[in-house]
Amino acid sequence: MIQPDIIDSIDLNSVNAFLPVSDRYYKHKYCIKFSTKEQNLDQRVSFHTNRICMISLAENHPVMKNNKKVAKINCTIDEKINRLLNSTSGKGKRGAQKLMENSILCYIECEDGDVYPVYSCVQGKLLEINENLISNPNLLVTNPVDKGYIALVLPMLNVYESMKNSMLDADEYSKL
Repeated sequence: MIQPDIIDSIDLNSVNAFLPVSDRYYKHKYCIKFSTKEQNLDQRVSFHTNRICMISLAENHPVMKNNKKVAKINCTIDEKINRLLNSTSGKGKRGAQKLMENSILCYIECEDGDVYPVYSCVQGKLLEINENLISNPNLLVTNPVDKGYIALVLPMLNVYESMKNSMLDADEYSKL
């Protein structure tokens, strides 16, 4: 008796019906508090079920909206702070850089000369800066939610809910 191959037993139509990982495990919210009339600096904060936040650019950010070519991601904030030198260890994430909502994570430098700051949007501890952006900065535009995220941040527990509720959900953001 010939056994059918397990691969042949998978219905590809049902596999394609699954939501992407970013939509299954993350709740997307939008931080618009750093935008002004002159400059849109909207960012997406994706809240994982384990409380970790993934920071990326929102759809209306000029880099995304205008499909700009990104020349470089600069993680040197000043002479004392380089986000790439962040080092965490242990359950309490000892050694992680502490962030306020208005802390700058990095600067996006575009080929046309424009420079955009990227804010934490979340008070907490910096877990990591996406080092893939250093070698391939255009992941910000080509794959913003998956491989082109900017940073992972562990928010402070005491402000988590209020911070999350202060941001716009996808429906509210789409109406702007």
